[in-house]
Amino acid sequence: MHIRLRSHPQFKEIYQAMLEGGAQRLATRNLTPGLTVYGERLIHVKNVEYRIWDAFRSKLAGAIIKGLQNVPIGPGSQVLYLGAASGTTPSHISDIIGDTGHVYCIEFASRSLRDLVNNVAIHRSNMSPFLEDARKPEKYAIFIPRKVDVIYCDVAQPEQAKLLADNADSLLKPNGWLMLACKSQSIDVTMTPEAVYKQEANILRSRGYKIHEIVDLEPYDKAHAMIIAQQ
Repeated sequence: MHIRLRSHPQFKEIYQAMLEGGAQRLATRNLTPGLTVYGERLIHVKNVEYRIWDAFRSKLAGAIIKGLQNVPIGPGSQVLYLGAASGTTPSHISDIIGDTGHVYCIEFASRSLRDLVNNVAIHRSNMSPFLEDARKPEKYAIFIPRKVDVIYCDVAQPEQAKLLADNADSLLKPNGWLMLACKSQSIDVTMTPEAVYKQEANILRSRGYKIHEIVDLEPYDKAHAMIIAQQ
């Protein structure tokens, strides 16, 4: 069986691939042909190279597969990514936004940032990595030349929603979007994950954001949900 590829029916520059044997996966068009980021498979369709997007390695891919209705990232988007780690999901965002977009990557762990720089950002002109603490946006705000369309947050901190809203206060465009990959066990292990998601969503509401959806990420990530909000 040949590989088949089609555009995602809702989201630009995200693709659905049917592989040999009928397995279905997400994919993005590779901005750096011939190069992988985390050992992902490369496929070629009509002389164009795509990267298979592993939902067990990327919460955003898992959320899309679980039925996420709002992915406010597309060609040309300006994205602030809090907790970029070694660059798995940021690299796919880089593919999606293309040469006219930019993703500003904040990471506190020096080893992860080194991997992000050496394996990913060095090959992609639309990525800017910063070794900074996402709890202190004033430290890196000066390096972000304009307000961003989307802030994506994936940090293992106890006050995730507050941290995200603090960044949005100074760095998000009017009517911009927030994407919170909520890790319930980093916030309160004594609460059920669902109660934690509700709590974090309420914090965003209290800061002036409308909650559009909360998508549980099982089985791709245990005790995680994607919370989508807009100013």
